[in-house]
Formats: sequence, C-alpha cells, structure tokens
Amino acid sequence: MTRRTKLIVALVLLALAIAAACTLPIPSPAELRDWAAGRGIAAALLFLAAYSVVTVAPVPRTVFNLAAGLLFGEAAGITLSITATAISGMLGFAIARLLGRDLVSRHLRRRSVRAVDDRLAGGGVLAVTSLRLIPVVPFAPLSYCCGVLSVRPLPYLAGTVLGSLPGTIAVVILGDALTGGTPPALLACYAGFALVGALGLIKVVRGAAYDKATSQPATLVAGHEEIVRAQPSQECG
Repeated sequence: MTRRTKLIVALVLLALAIAAACTLPIPSPAELRDWAAGRGIAAALLFLAAYSVVTVAPVPRTVFNLAAGLLFGEAAGITLSITATAISGMLGFAIARLLGRDLVSRHLRRRSVRAVDDRLAGGGVLAVTSLRLIPVVPFAPLSYCCGVLSVRPLPYLAGTVLGSLPGTIAVVILGDALTGGTPPALLACYAGFALVGALGLIKVVRGAAYDKATSQPATLVAGHEEIVRAQPSQECG
C-alpha cells in the first residue's frame, strides 16, 4: 500500500467517523450511567475484564479510568480501576517473565542494562512506586521491563498499586465530574506525582551509588593484600 493510498484510506475513515458522530444518536453521560446501573454486576465484571486485558498491551489507561468514573461513579470506579490496574500489571509482568526473560538475559551483561536491573531490583517497592508516579512513564512497557529484569513479584505489585493509585483516583474523579477540559488542579496533581516519583528515584540511585562507593575501598584493600602476599620476601644479607 502506497503512502497516497494510506492517506486516502485515513481521510475516508475520518469522514465516516465524522458522519457517524453527526447522524447517530450519542447517549448523554447520564444515559450511559443509567445503562451501566441497569446491567448490575455484569457491567462491572465486563468492564473489569476489558480493562485488565486490553491495557496489557500499550493502551493508555486514562480512557478506562475516565470511563470508570463516568459509568460507575467515584467509589466503584476507583475500586474497579485499581483492581484492573493490579491485574493488568501482573499479567504484563508474568508474560514478559515467561516469554522474554531468555531473550533479555543475554543482554544483562551490558553495563546500561545491568545498571537499570540493579536500580529496579535493589530499589524494590520504592523504585517501582516512583516510576509509576511519573505520568510520562508508560504503564505496559514498564510492566514488561520489570518482568524481564530482576524485580520480585510482590514488591512489583505493591509498587504498581501504590504508584498508580493517586493518578487513577484523579482521573476517575475527573470522569465522574464530566468537566469540559483539564482542570488546573488535576495538572497540579500530576506535577506533584511526577515530583514525588523523581525524588524517590533520586533516593534509590543515591543509595545504590553510596553502596558502590563504600564497597570500593574494601575491594582495593583486598587487592593490595593479594599483591603484598604475591611479592617474594627478601632476606637481609
């Protein structure tokens, strides 16, 4: 398919989408919530399954969090979103560990990959939580990265839930409120989450650097002792 053909197809699809939006009846937010309430527990379970499975792929969770607030309200929406986030994170982690560990293990000898592995494995819950708090770090790729590296499952799960909780709550509340634009308070929350995450990462990195610095003198002393023992003793004549 040539570039011109792709452009024509994209324009046709865009025109069809605009025509559908203009002609088809679009339910109001209140009607959508009434529809979900009328389906009872089935709607919640269907939403939970869709959220958990679809976001294993690199699909933004924001759409599902907004939908959770819109369809189920604050309390139920937050509960469903956090539960689905935990399930999705563990699915991505498990898939990467089962299928990708052997592919990545050969590259763990590289200094850059090994450094990331040491930071995540050594940082535990704090390292994962800090990364999850930064909005620009994609959810699914981070799950894959933790799965193929040496992060343990329980610290990873705890860090994923703790780090995803503030942003998830904010977006679900935004969907429940149905505001027309992004409130400045929400942007301030995201900036605060990113700052906390960055501070956590700095603490993890500094801790690893301190451990490395304190281990170097011991290594040098041990090496010096080996050199001294290796030198032949000279007798005074």
